[in-house]
Amino acid sequence: MIKIQGTVETVIYYNRENGYAVCDLSSMGELVTVTGTMPNIAEGENIIASGSWTTHAEYGDQFKAEFVERVMPSTEDEIEKYLASGIIPYVGKTTARRIVKAFGAEALEVIENEHERLLEIKGLTSAKVEAIYKTFLEQVGVRQIVIFFQQYNISPSYAVKSYKALGSGTLALVQTNPYILAEQIDGISFEKSDEIAMSLGFPQTSRMRVCAGVKAAMKQISSFNGHTFAPRPMITARACAMLDVEQGPVEDAVSELLLNGELISEDHGDYEAIYLKMYYDAEKAVAQKLIEMSGVIFDVDAGYIDRLIDGGSDGIELSDSQREAVHCAFRNSAMVITGGPGTGKTTIINTIIRAMESDDQKVMLAAPTGRAAKRMTEVCGFESKTIHRLLEIVPGADEVGSSFARNADNPLECDVLIIDEMSMVDIMLMFSLLDAVARGTRLIMVGDSDQLPSVGPGNVLKDIIDSGTIECIKLTEIFRQAEESMIVVNAHRVNHGMEPHLNDNDGDFFFIHRDDPEQLPNTIADLCLRRLPDYYGFDSMSQIQVLTPTRKSSIGVTSLNTILQRCLNPSSPDKAEHFTRRCVFREGDKVMQTKNNYQLEWHRGTEKGHGIFNGDCGFVTKIDKKRSKLEVLFDDRYVDYDFLQLDEIELAYAVTVHKSQGSEFDAVVIPMFPAHRLLMTRNLLYTAITRAKSLVVLVGLEEVMNFYVKNDNVQSRFSGLKDKLRIF
Repeated sequence: MIKIQGTVETVIYYNRENGYAVCDLSSMGELVTVTGTMPNIAEGENIIASGSWTTHAEYGDQFKAEFVERVMPSTEDEIEKYLASGIIPYVGKTTARRIVKAFGAEALEVIENEHERLLEIKGLTSAKVEAIYKTFLEQVGVRQIVIFFQQYNISPSYAVKSYKALGSGTLALVQTNPYILAEQIDGISFEKSDEIAMSLGFPQTSRMRVCAGVKAAMKQISSFNGHTFAPRPMITARACAMLDVEQGPVEDAVSELLLNGELISEDHGDYEAIYLKMYYDAEKAVAQKLIEMSGVIFDVDAGYIDRLIDGGSDGIELSDSQREAVHCAFRNSAMVITGGPGTGKTTIINTIIRAMESDDQKVMLAAPTGRAAKRMTEVCGFESKTIHRLLEIVPGADEVGSSFARNADNPLECDVLIIDEMSMVDIMLMFSLLDAVARGTRLIMVGDSDQLPSVGPGNVLKDIIDSGTIECIKLTEIFRQAEESMIVVNAHRVNHGMEPHLNDNDGDFFFIHRDDPEQLPNTIADLCLRRLPDYYGFDSMSQIQVLTPTRKSSIGVTSLNTILQRCLNPSSPDKAEHFTRRCVFREGDKVMQTKNNYQLEWHRGTEKGHGIFNGDCGFVTKIDKKRSKLEVLFDDRYVDYDFLQLDEIELAYAVTVHKSQGSEFDAVVIPMFPAHRLLMTRNLLYTAITRAKSLVVLVGLEEVMNFYVKNDNVQSRFSGLKDKLRIF
């Protein structure tokens, strides 16, 4: 990398959240524009920037800094300019001049080591001096972390994040225990923490390293496989492989973590189940609350319920099972309504809403994702919120650090709470939801247990149903209108292990044969760009969605998005672009948030809020290179992403079936080509088909489709909720 050194003349732009800055640097008699992460940068500072030259279409030549090293101001003029820059509270131009006049070139050393001497300066009180001292120490601390992180190729933005999480002693903490980074800083991996530890001379079998490795292995098992616990042999095997150590030290570490309560052990007969404490506590609390709720039965006259149903039915005739579901909703404090497409779940929800309102019950609706909540609002004509918004999220540094304003001490103010798409709710979200449900509230959980389970750990809906402890209405009858849809018919055929009916000329379910893997992506692109819009009138961007089982290969998300972006949103002089290591983002692109971010601020007119979540989809509306911002519209909410945050979004012309849960699209295109066998399952194909409202097109090989249909070997999840429900 190229290095340039100079004095910061002007800070043009600075983002306090992540330290990204644009500044003018006086270097060798020239003024250079430097961009990059420069935490607490200030005018008057002398810096050494390492990076490369770039040419901005509007602003000309710029130096893009990968790393920035501070050379603290040393002359009186430099120190005065630095102090007067506004980066230190209570120090303006006049006070800066007084400090330098009093202490000369030793001014910064006085602030750091003898800050009480600042009381000699006119206008500075004890409180102001303490604020000056603390701010200066923070700047020095962040700089030290940035310099330390540079040798491990860790972005300066993580120095800012680490300092905010760990405080002024961050560097000492990291040098004492590098694994604290993996445990507490989202985005820094165990492997990176381990690299730091090894360079600092930590033994390979040190207790600190092995304990951290066991916890990292547990987190990987939970996040990648959806388990809330794992058999002890699975954990030790994973940890041994990660750490490259023998089994003995790992077993000792597991025992130590069990002893200090960071892990919890539970006897599952044939094996010992090991939990991370938070998942064990969540399962236990969920089971206790549901069993407590199941014991609350409301004494409501059946005839009265029927009158409420018929009075608000708008002429809709309910089946016996649908009517029984409404009766159960009135009688029970907790219940489940489950069934596949076309079985009348929406009709039941609408009937329950109208009947409960007629009985003067306050009803609230929610769903796990923004799209699912929006769809629920559309089909019910009643406002539905995301569960996070319903619980009034209080953003923290990450998921663990965030909380909800609605909880046991401040419960939801409703008589009836209806949650749709329950198959998407993981154990931690279920814990937070139930914590906010007051005694006497009716909780109605609606979902399809045959769909893929939640992205997060747990198998909540299926465990509740399989436990047999909570009232459950299973809908199996397909109603006449739904029977006319081949999407509905074929979804149920696939779910029962039967091959779908294909290519009815008047239907809504088609198969296009392609046996050449190089042909397949082009066929999919042509369907999205030309054939489906021309024949059906679908909008390529907003109404057609490609769903694929995998991220890799020619039919994976990465490859298909590159092709589809080129076809559906090609480069143009009037569309701004921003290049990243993974892809190029372009104004007009369809994108998806790939992780929960509880701090991202959104705005809807004058309304503001926090939180964009894994699976939320939107469109890039603006790329502002001067401010290093990319704006995305999620339904009706605008979000500004700093360029440093773009690893949280990806192109979404094609998305995985897992990421599509809770969404509904007018038309769905699904490639049928070999993928990893663990992904080629019946419930994955079933979930993909049920995402479509009007049209399903499968493209590829019939034998691959048939493999999906026959493969009912769903990868099971280790989850203890079912057993806990039965125990309590």
